[in-house]
Parts: sequence; structure tokens; C-alpha cells
Amino acid sequence: MARENLNDIVAFLAVAREKNFTKAAAQLGVSQSALSHTIRALETRLGLRLLTRTTRSVSPTHAGERLLSAVGPHIKDIQLELEALGALRATPSGNVRITAGLHVTETILWPKLQPMLREHPDVNLEIVVDYGLTNIVADRFDAGVRLGEQVARDMVAVRIGLDFRFVVVAAPSYFEDRADPKSPQDLTAHRCINLRLPTYGGIYAWEFERGGREINVRVESQLTFNSSKQILDAALAGFGLAYLPEDTVKPHLERGRLKQVLDNWCAPFPGYHLYFPSRRQSSPALSLVIDALRLKRK
Repeated sequence: MARENLNDIVAFLAVAREKNFTKAAAQLGVSQSALSHTIRALETRLGLRLLTRTTRSVSPTHAGERLLSAVGPHIKDIQLELEALGALRATPSGNVRITAGLHVTETILWPKLQPMLREHPDVNLEIVVDYGLTNIVADRFDAGVRLGEQVARDMVAVRIGLDFRFVVVAAPSYFEDRADPKSPQDLTAHRCINLRLPTYGGIYAWEFERGGREINVRVESQLTFNSSKQILDAALAGFGLAYLPEDTVKPHLERGRLKQVLDNWCAPFPGYHLYFPSRRQSSPALSLVIDALRLKRK
């Protein structure tokens, strides 16, 4: 098959998976009109209609479903093998897409990957900040980052961070007319600031442990955000208690801008891990990322 025909297949797979020309075009980095022209040309050459188009939706036809199921799983493997050929070059190259939360992106990924990227200018990195438990295979990521306890067993996991804690904090002004909570159950009588997770739109339950006893608390909230940065800003402004990574709030605790409570209930979480499918050979670019991020034990 000619190279341009293989590119047309890749374009079809993007539309069939997204069921949307606009999203597929953005993913491929082309215009929607160019993508529509590519799909029509492919259908003309095959003599088959691959997609059913309406004003509101796009869906694969029977022929399109057959092409998607037969070819789709192999395209990523082909791309990985082509990237693996980069190992034969003097200068490693390739593309790496990672999904991760904001905290680990700011504290581990970006600081550790900058030197590698400067040393290897032909390595292209994309980091998508997302608090959801993304399916990295279905969403075509090369790797993801989660806390150790959240990594699926069929994935290869590489530890990239030490254990750390989430702690409960609020501005001193918040406590002027309120007593400190003494136990997690006391949080129900306080104003708290919630985090909404994109996965199913759920509210994150605050997790506590003491003496082997685990408690998850769903707190009441006047404010809910989907980013820890806004939660920190709201806590500093005195709007309530926040549950945030300890290293994020430490500078504000030292300056007296925040006060910590329930310290003896805040147990460490397993550190962050980079994970990726076990059945795939790592590309040279991903191998460089893994080596740069791997936690070095002293």
C-alpha cells in the first residue's frame, strides 16, 4: 500500500474512533475539510462507504466496523516499530504522549524531563493534564502516571516519586470563629473545598488513616473545582478547608498563610508511578523518558 493510502487509513481510524470529524481533525492536526476530502477519496478508491454521516453524528458502516476491528489494533504497533528503528540512528527520536495530573506534572515530570529534552531535540513530548483515570490504550497515550495503588496489574509500572501525603489546611482567618476538627468525622460541620474528578463527574472523597483504620469522608462544599490550583487559591482566601499535597502547601504553612489540622490522620500515599502496556516494546523516545523519570534510590 502506498504511503499516502496508509495515512488515509489512519485518518479513517481517527474519525471512526472519535465519531466526530472536528475532534479527529484536531487530533490529526489537519482541517476538517481536508479530513472529509481524505475520507471521501478513500471510500471512492475502495468502492465502499465506510462512514454514515448525519448532521449530528458520524458512525462506521458495516464495512467501516470491519476495517476498524481488523486494522485498528495493528496501526499503533506499526508506529511503534517504525519509531523503534530510531534506535539505529545516532540521535534518538520519536513522539511520546503522557497523561498525568497537574501535581506530578509540575513537581516531577517537567523538572526531570527538561534536561533530557535539551539533550535530545528530536524527541517530541506531549503531556496532557487530566485527573481522570484515563485508559491509555484506548486514548492512544504511550504512558500515564498514577499513584502506585491505582496502576492496573497488566501494566508495567516504574516508580518515579517518593511516598507523600495529602494534608488538610485552611487560612488562619477561617478558624477565627470555628474550632479545629479533631477527627475526620468533624469535617461534616465545616466548610470545605471539593475536587470534582472528570471520571463519571464524581466528587473526590478525602482519605484518612490512623492505626490501621481507614476513613473516607465526602465533605460539604460551597466551592468545587476540577483543579488543585484553584482549590489552593480558595483556601488561601479563607473559603474553607482544603485537602492538598503536602509539598504544595508547605511554603504557605511556613509563612503562616495556612494552618494544618488532622495531621495524625494523614497517612502517606504510595508514590507516583509511570505506567505503560506490558505487551508493547518501548520506543527509543519512551525509553529515554523512563530513564529520566525513574526514581534513583540513594
